[in-house]
Amino acid sequence: MTGSQQNALVVSAHSADFVWRAGGAIALHAQQGYNVHIVCLSYGERGESAKLWRKGDMSEGKVKAARQEEAMAAAEILGASVEFFDVGDYPMRADKDTLFRLADVMRRVQPAFVLSHSLKDPYNYDHPLAMNLTQEARIIAQAEGYRPGEKIVGAPPVYAFEPHQPEQCEWRPDVFLDITDVWDQKYAAIQCMAGQEHLWEYYTRVALQRGVQAKRNVGITCARNIVYAEGYQSTFPRVTENLA
Repeated sequence: MTGSQQNALVVSAHSADFVWRAGGAIALHAQQGYNVHIVCLSYGERGESAKLWRKGDMSEGKVKAARQEEAMAAAEILGASVEFFDVGDYPMRADKDTLFRLADVMRRVQPAFVLSHSLKDPYNYDHPLAMNLTQEARIIAQAEGYRPGEKIVGAPPVYAFEPHQPEQCEWRPDVFLDITDVWDQKYAAIQCMAGQEHLWEYYTRVALQRGVQAKRNVGITCARNIVYAEGYQSTFPRVTENLA
């Protein structure tokens, strides 16, 4: 992932999170020519795979394999590459080796922007851990003294995608991304997540709600017919030459 083409990085706590929360952004930027790379820190084998476990005759290995297959199929539909760290979930824990591994990914990808979870989530401690790991890896990847001689990363903006319970997570979107043109791709990727079928329509409703809000914020004179959108919360200030 080098050269003039721009890259993006998505850090997903579990193997389906990137689909529900950032599938539109992934598909849209892939359509625009970005190389989008996804890191799934875990498969979500313990806490995100209830439907699979209820089938009976299941093992952790079988669940992981099913979740990996789902995530790979979804990433292909969205036009992204994906890798799996397999650090476990419920609880997720990350050691120094995992942190350095993610920093190495950042240096390899050289992302123009990074997407991950909200910094708070009282319902799922794996999610803020993923964002904290992402931000710390970004800091390490910027350090000249870490693996001297390698190309460091700059200061890619970091956005928190929407959590399942935004109010309780103190998540407040300040960016709306119009994903109307790629909604069919996102929904096809959503349908790959057979282990969490109960969320398919929930995240359709979220996209429609954010679409209404996005359309309201571009004003009534906008010619774009926004139907579906994703919300994001920026972590750092935007630096710009004008406020238009």
